[in-house]
Amino acid sequence: MSYLLPQAPKYHHRKVNLYYLIEDMKSPWTLFVTSATLLLSLSLLPSCSISVGQRTTIEQAHQGQYMSPTLGGKLFTSAWMQRSAEYKALCQQAYNIATERLLAATSDPRNKGKKWAIVTDIDETIVDNSANSVHQALKGKDYEQASWDHWCDLSEAVALSGAVEFFRLADSLGVSIYYISNRDEVNKPGTKRNLIALGFPQIDEEHFMFRDASRSSDKTARRSAVLRSHEILMLLGDNLGDFDHIFDVRDEAKRDESVKAFAKEFGRRFIVLPNPNYGAWEPAMNGGYPKLEEKDAKLRTLLRSHR
Repeated sequence: MSYLLPQAPKYHHRKVNLYYLIEDMKSPWTLFVTSATLLLSLSLLPSCSISVGQRTTIEQAHQGQYMSPTLGGKLFTSAWMQRSAEYKALCQQAYNIATERLLAATSDPRNKGKKWAIVTDIDETIVDNSANSVHQALKGKDYEQASWDHWCDLSEAVALSGAVEFFRLADSLGVSIYYISNRDEVNKPGTKRNLIALGFPQIDEEHFMFRDASRSSDKTARRSAVLRSHEILMLLGDNLGDFDHIFDVRDEAKRDESVKAFAKEFGRRFIVLPNPNYGAWEPAMNGGYPKLEEKDAKLRTLLRSHR
């Protein structure tokens, strides 16, 4: 059986006035076509925004200009983190592996009496902060310390799939958990509120090891402090500097070589969480932290393409 669609109304053979238009709008097909045409016309208007309540869902910040490739990329990676099942599956996969390692170590009679510790990063390792990246990108801005501090104070980051369950299990097995983060001391109150609300265990001063006044991103000293009283069973992070300071160099080739050197540790002692939004790979690629315009220019020259 086949169906024929009704013909859309044609007005060219007669003068179009309000009377004829109202009469034709009585047809469902005419109403559909007219509405669709109106919506299409609106969508083609420059500098147009579509809003739901007070929230703008599509916004063109500057008429006639494209969004920065860097900021557009952060929006797209944030969309993947917030909306895709694949991101959730990868996080769950990482925590499944971590759970296997945890149970194997704590159930082995040869390890009886050991003081185990797990060292974990916070951002993009146990919680998702992509909302701040979206907030900045929609304003046409890259990362800013003031915006980040405000985001931490809001205490609205969401837990990654599998994270809360894993750390609660570790806590129940008597394993100490050390949150070694490069958030600043000023961010501690908001971070504590956030993690307590999400259900993470051992949220106290002893187990919170944030960046000090030097603002150094090197976590070696803090990991060493844990090693003075515990054996580190595993480390979790989204950035390879969460595992060893050798990865903090601004040299892509050296970072790649170090991945090969530590190849056997990934999935065993090093549990890596996916973060396409930011990380030490950016200054390694860009030679530091250049201005947004320079970042955009580098993207056009550093990435592989084809003819």
